[in-house]
Amino acid sequence: MTTTSRTAQRLKRHSRLRKKVVGTLGRPRLQIFRSLHHTYAFVVDDTKGHTLVAASTREGTLARTNIEAAQKIGATIAQRAKAAGINAVVFDTAGHRYHGRVAALAAAAREAGLEF
Repeated sequence: MTTTSRTAQRLKRHSRLRKKVVGTLGRPRLQIFRSLHHTYAFVVDDTKGHTLVAASTREGTLARTNIEAAQKIGATIAQRAKAAGINAVVFDTAGHRYHGRVAALAAAAREAGLEF
């Protein structure tokens, strides 16, 4: 019996998810990344391979890994996307479960006016 690390399992889920979730210029992909210390969010155009908008807890005073910080990142990414003319995105959880920081970020982005 072989055991697989959690990171390897997440990457396997992410590759399976990425077969279906593709961001275009009209509807880019909102991808999140969680580390132990920070939360990151990117809006990506996969046809060109460009990051259009980004936000993370490494900016300013948000160096925390809690749900409040994820909500602020969700609101910030939505505000920056709206300023860049992006109203709708497809959501990519990057293989993470949809709860905790991931769900808080998504809910805050929806509340700020981003559609997905």
